[in-house]
Amino acid sequence: MLNKGTVFAAIVSAGAVTQVSALESKLNGVIDYRLAHSDTSDSYRQGGVGKFGTDNGGQAYLGQAGLQWVLEWDSGLSFHTVANGYYDGEDNGLGITESFFRYRGIPNESGHRLQSKVGLFYPAISLENKAFAWAAKNTLNSSTLNTWIGEEIRLLGAELTWTRLGKLNDAGYDLSFTASGFFNNDPTGALLAWHGWTSSSRQTLWGEKRKIPPLEARQSGFKLEPQAAESDPFLELDDRPGYHLQTQVRWSRQGEINAGYYNNNARTDIVEHGQYTWLTRFYYVGARWLLDKKLELTAQYMTGDTLMNDVYGRPVVDNDYRSAFLMLSKRVGKHRFTGRIEEFSVTDKDQTAGDNNDEYGTAATLNYTYRYSKPLFLSVEHTWINSDRPGRVYAGEPADREERQLLLAVRYFF
Repeated sequence: MLNKGTVFAAIVSAGAVTQVSALESKLNGVIDYRLAHSDTSDSYRQGGVGKFGTDNGGQAYLGQAGLQWVLEWDSGLSFHTVANGYYDGEDNGLGITESFFRYRGIPNESGHRLQSKVGLFYPAISLENKAFAWAAKNTLNSSTLNTWIGEEIRLLGAELTWTRLGKLNDAGYDLSFTASGFFNNDPTGALLAWHGWTSSSRQTLWGEKRKIPPLEARQSGFKLEPQAAESDPFLELDDRPGYHLQTQVRWSRQGEINAGYYNNNARTDIVEHGQYTWLTRFYYVGARWLLDKKLELTAQYMTGDTLMNDVYGRPVVDNDYRSAFLMLSKRVGKHRFTGRIEEFSVTDKDQTAGDNNDEYGTAATLNYTYRYSKPLFLSVEHTWINSDRPGRVYAGEPADREERQLLLAVRYFF
């Protein structure tokens, strides 16, 4: 966990600053209510093998109720807390998704600035989840890549960012380097291995467990018999810190490029109360660019691996994985049209009986959004996913499956 002295010092510093600095409070959020009709299997959120956040058939549900609270002092220190709630009658939840202190330093004469974070936060990977409470900006459901980030990736630790400001260096761009150290992400990789790539708007709340689908390998006498029926992605089991590194180039009012590496640095031979440590690593690169004032191109690519051994050091799950998407979004007055295509895969390299994690799939999403008023948006979205996943047979489903989802949504940002 976080060093208690570090957290205490940050809290004391914040208290001291409030005595001498002006304080500003900001409250923002999103309410997202949806109607869905899906041609799919039981949702992965219910421990099924469906790719969407809803089950087969029709459903009305609260897709997200997000609240983002920020306290800012004029010293450069700020405190951020994000809470999210979901209600669909079955997979309900309310809790914290981020909570951290941030310090944003004043640039020196050479245009160099230091920023830092301490607490619970997302690594700055996603280029589509840019709205309040980590909601996707131009679609209702996130890409498979960022759906996984929202489900299994969270940093509890500290982050330091160095930025060279272009406007003070006769350059048209800002250049940043970020380094983070964190704990509490040891089981990361389990959900990706066992339900594969999925698409929804559901973020895992801090302390929340997620169901895994039926696996033949979890039956009595098989290798995964000790595995719990739910995965707890935000546990610390080996007392070893992980790290995340990123570089970013940003052009004002034009776009940005980022690239980075995540490594949870976990041991692979610990199991406690049915939760295993997984060594999970990935590289990623992404770009968001305004082709003109109203046409935006976003693309991201991720590739990595995850490994989980038994207590004797023998491989049980050993997967490579990748996901990529390309998205175009065009604004015409109060109307926005967005299209996204994706490709994703998991390659199973182990020989564990009853646990085939191989997967290959493609997806396409079309979204139309009408801005009824400044805070109110009306959206319709259709997503098609075609995937071949042999592990579906453990649930009595065909390996090759085409799934479709139609969403109607009212989103209110405040």
